[in-house]
Amino acid sequence: MGASRRSDKGHGRQNRAADSVWGMVCVNGLERDLTFHVRASGGLTMPTPDCLAQGQTALPGRPLLPLQGVTILLVEDSRFVCDALRLMTQRSGARLRRADTLAEARRHLALYRPDLALVDIGLPDGSGTGLIRDLAARGQVPVVALSGDPGLGPAALQAGAIAFVEKPLPGLAAFQALVMACLPGLPSGPRPVDLADPPPADPLALREDLDRAAQLLASRPDAETRRYLARFLAGVARSTGDSLLAQEAGRLMLADGAGVDRLAGLLSLRIGQQPPAFL
Repeated sequence: MGASRRSDKGHGRQNRAADSVWGMVCVNGLERDLTFHVRASGGLTMPTPDCLAQGQTALPGRPLLPLQGVTILLVEDSRFVCDALRLMTQRSGARLRRADTLAEARRHLALYRPDLALVDIGLPDGSGTGLIRDLAARGQVPVVALSGDPGLGPAALQAGAIAFVEKPLPGLAAFQALVMACLPGLPSGPRPVDLADPPPADPLALREDLDRAAQLLASRPDAETRRYLARFLAGVARSTGDSLLAQEAGRLMLADGAGVDRLAGLLSLRIGQQPPAFL
């Protein structure tokens, strides 16, 4: 990848040859960095401080809702990631619709048209790149691809995603700036960005992800399922900052019996560290 250059204003930099845009969210004197990978043909322009209301705060009784009226379809199989995005969209004023498989996403899209789709690449019933390709061909719903594996970015962009975001997901201000960059049709003028991140995602959602992974691993999965499980756990590990789980997930495709047992033991340990599920 070629060297990127900082713009004269210092708010962002762009490298067209590498199909990448680096955006800096500047609000009230603070800087938040977020990296995107985008198609050269479409491009993605991060909002600059001129487009964001610097220092703007909510009126009493009126929270900051910069994405009010926006509907987002999230195609994601991780409950933990879904809960984190639910909190961010709720804090931003957007509506979130969720599908955890490609089939469910296609059923939803047959009836409804969201303003933006966030599509995970690794899903239980196939790769999200096929759905991205279909949506890009229709040209009605912009798509942002998500994955814990940065190596999947080029395929997602080639399929038609306007941006690729590596997990873990960005903070609230960066998430809001990303959505505003993807939806240039939003009302013009200053739009406040909320610096206060929402509460952490529900730990029970994380437990559900870990339980599901442990069940899949115990079922003696074939090569395709192991590949899916490795990517699923890599995304969970990146989202929770669990470097040991990320390391073991990365070894899953090459793991022998002892390696699988080691991962199973780690999952059991992590599950035991989570709050008990409600009966």
